[in-house]
Amino acid sequence: MAERNEEVEVIHSWSAPRSLSTSVMYSFAQRDDTDVLDEPLYANFLRVTGLERPYRGDVLSNMESDGNKVVKEIIFGPGEKKYRFCKHMAKQLLPGLSEELMKKGKHFILIRNPLEILPSFDKVVTPSFRELGLVEMVSIYSQLCEIGKPPAIIDAADLQADPEGTLRGLCEDLGIPFQTSMLKWEAGPKPFDGVWAPWWYDNVHKSTCFTRPRKYPLPLPSSLYEVLEQSLPLYNMLRRRVKWRSSLPHPSLPVPANDKLLSWVGGEIVPRESAKVSVFDSVVQGGDAVWEGLRVYSGRIFKFEEHLDRLFDSAKALAFSNVPTREEVKEAVFKTLICNAMFDNAHIRLTLTRGKKVTSGMSPAFNLYGCTLIVLAEWKPPVYDNTRGITLVTATTRRNSPNNLDSKIHHNNLLNNILAKIEGNNANADDAIMLDKDGYVSETNATNIFLVKRGHVVTPHADYCLPGVTRATVMDLVVKEQLDLQERRISLSEFHTADEVWTTGTMGELSPVCPLIDLKQCWYKLVKFLREMSLILMFISTVSYCHLVYLMCVCSCSFNLCHFPIFDAFLT
Repeated sequence: MAERNEEVEVIHSWSAPRSLSTSVMYSFAQRDDTDVLDEPLYANFLRVTGLERPYRGDVLSNMESDGNKVVKEIIFGPGEKKYRFCKHMAKQLLPGLSEELMKKGKHFILIRNPLEILPSFDKVVTPSFRELGLVEMVSIYSQLCEIGKPPAIIDAADLQADPEGTLRGLCEDLGIPFQTSMLKWEAGPKPFDGVWAPWWYDNVHKSTCFTRPRKYPLPLPSSLYEVLEQSLPLYNMLRRRVKWRSSLPHPSLPVPANDKLLSWVGGEIVPRESAKVSVFDSVVQGGDAVWEGLRVYSGRIFKFEEHLDRLFDSAKALAFSNVPTREEVKEAVFKTLICNAMFDNAHIRLTLTRGKKVTSGMSPAFNLYGCTLIVLAEWKPPVYDNTRGITLVTATTRRNSPNNLDSKIHHNNLLNNILAKIEGNNANADDAIMLDKDGYVSETNATNIFLVKRGHVVTPHADYCLPGVTRATVMDLVVKEQLDLQERRISLSEFHTADEVWTTGTMGELSPVCPLIDLKQCWYKLVKFLREMSLILMFISTVSYCHLVYLMCVCSCSFNLCHFPIFDAFLT
């Protein structure tokens, strides 16, 4: 007879029904160092809740129904092997059970998409939100994190797609060696199956391993739609905590603090991963939205009123209806900044969509829910290196003509700009200059542009480009300081021979443009790129005027940082 082991280490698996939990139990049962228990708390659960099951009498007569006795004598009782695997349904963790259940042993959570669970569950018992136990699963995760034992989480879909990789990762998280025997088992009932097996285990008894997921899900009965709607947010919350095991590297954020942002979406503040709009929203259906970029400096928003003027003008130009009031937009911005404690060195992407449609389609007549307001605030320093300067190329993509789409409407349909930005990326430049239909410089893909020549400050007409708020601020300051300002058409050759070039934009502030290479190399490259149907533009530049204007912006009251007393309490 095998020697009794008083130091059995318990591995707790917590899941919802129909989540491949029995397959996982069979997998662990193949280990030579592990015995298994099938839902040892089930009898206690039925006794306390009074729920009816076809096998209720068999469970209560064959299993111990005193929960704390189960915990002490069965789950943590002595055994013959090093490990004991306990398969638990999360809903069976009832109040009154010993705290030892959570404090002792190793824990992991097995999740599965409710879209897969519900049709399967419905074949045996009509499922309810309570039956799934997703609330309890989230609670278990929180409890374990609070006591310093954050559990591993695995998804049934990952188990089916990559059994070995997922099980190896799980064993690593549990601190136990992986055994290849976990990948296969014999078909048929097992001696450790619960007495409910004839009702639930028909499919798993036919299996010998984790099988690939079905290509298409089962149809979801309309009667289960509400349960699915209630369940998916909790599943997604846990799914986001599954350890990244993809072949693709997990992307790092430019500013790690932005991992825990709160955003305003459609009237409520939500965490980063929940900040989503409906697939019926016009911004998804056709890029039908307007937006503004705002910067926050020391508790003040730069040119807030001017940006709001442009936002509402753009919405009016696109005939938006049921638009939120100016005060409602301001309150949404203030609440978002305060919730994030974000009062300096921050950027806000303020978006107003035409709103959600009752059915997919182009017509604004389908937009019957009112506009959707989005406030995305991020910790974001200027996007360019304004000390070193930026490099530009000339894109072959021409700026939209007002004959087609007026750039004075600050709309979300940015493909014209994105195509130019792709050209800039391909040339390893920071941005790309965009020309109008006649070949004159309009702006870059993201900013307005200025040049200095023999003491004259020159910027293109805003015929094809957005007349930027920062651009207007710089122009006002140039005039105020009695410098010569010209707003006119500018050819590429004038930029080649300029004394200085800089760009302006709320996100990047004032950015001096510097050369990539010297002038001879520039013309050599220019000829080479012309042959390839592309243009590259390099600039010979100093930064004196740019720095002068920047200092004027910082020092001048014309900088117009809107002061909001509501922030003062948070800045002291």
